[in-house]
Amino acid sequence: YTKGGKIRRLYIPQILKNEAVVWLRSKGISSGYIFLNRFGKRITTRGIAQQLKHFADKYGLKREVVYPHRFAKNFLDRFNDIALLADLMGHESIETTRIYLRRTATEQRAIVDKVVTW
Repeated sequence: YTKGGKIRRLYIPQILKNEAVVWLRSKGISSGYIFLNRFGKRITTRGIAQQLKHFADKYGLKREVVYPHRFAKNFLDRFNDIALLADLMGHESIETTRIYLRRTATEQRAIVDKVVTW
């Protein structure tokens, strides 16, 4: 469930699903919440954001690559379908999705330099 109590589908890549099933079986988990906080309660969105930062640091990733903005940009770079991206991100309006796709001044300059060749 997302904001406003709407149900949302999440698609998990098959390879990740296979690994998760093995892990869940090894932990004896067959139902309920998968990700728990240190108190054994379901993890909050804030807790997930903190964990993403932790793992980015732990594995030497840039912190900015573990956020929806980066997913959105990478998705469109690989599969140019903003309507599908809006659905995947749970947005009712493509205008909401556009917020995640804003380019920095540096990115804009690089694109203009690449496109304008005359």
